[in-house]
Amino acid sequence: MIFGPRIELKTPAELELMHRAGQLTAEVLSAARSAAVPGATTAEVDAAAEAVIAAAGARSNFKGYQGFPAVVCISVNEEIVHGIPGSRVLQAGDIVSIDGGAVVDGFHGDSALTMIVGGDEAGTAADRELSSATEAAMWAGIAAFATGAKVSDIGDAIDDFVSESFPHLGLVEEFTGHGIGTSMHMAPEVLNYRARSNGPKIKPGMCLAIEPMLTTGGADTRTLADDWTVVTADGSRASHWEHSVARHDGGVWVLTAVDGGAAGLAPFGITPVAPKDA
Repeated sequence: MIFGPRIELKTPAELELMHRAGQLTAEVLSAARSAAVPGATTAEVDAAAEAVIAAAGARSNFKGYQGFPAVVCISVNEEIVHGIPGSRVLQAGDIVSIDGGAVVDGFHGDSALTMIVGGDEAGTAADRELSSATEAAMWAGIAAFATGAKVSDIGDAIDDFVSESFPHLGLVEEFTGHGIGTSMHMAPEVLNYRARSNGPKIKPGMCLAIEPMLTTGGADTRTLADDWTVVTADGSRASHWEHSVARHDGGVWVLTAVDGGAAGLAPFGITPVAPKDA
């Protein structure tokens, strides 16, 4: 990924467009999740996501991005990110991460979720823990964005949460979150781990995609011959959760969450505020 040098701060009107793109992204992921049933191919899941974007008169920000051939990335079991949809048939008990987005009036949404095909009961206890831990790590990062002073506070919070609560899980460091707005990937880079750099200050109008990735084994990765699909080096299972989030004068708002992040931020004592309500 290439991050431009300028951090784009959005106006209230632009934040409303970011919200529209985020809500469409949530619909895209919901459709993909519903389509990811035992016996479905990953191409069929991608088609369900594409239909939502087409019906909205919007466009995909994934399809064609640096040559990527699909609307969503679908990463199964040991695949961490950037899995290409195709003929693979999903099986009950597979752990699947779906990453997608949409562009509305020039502004981007980007989000990811992890699910177990056939429902949570079809998966192992280890896979259920992996997904819930990754999602919780994401919310810890979002809470740090809501209350912190520097972008590096996000990585600190994610790293601390994982090391304290799930030290047996691997925290992937090779892939990061990012700024988002008129491009899908923008400055600043958002690390998922504690680093020496303080990073830029958090300012009103900043929009970030926060996206930790965890594994049941080690954190090392390798990329398959398709030059896209990233897998765990040791074959362990992986999970990826992501939301696009806005910080504004009135607080924080999770652009790609239907409830603005209310449920996910409640354990941290944080109430999200819609930009138009600030």
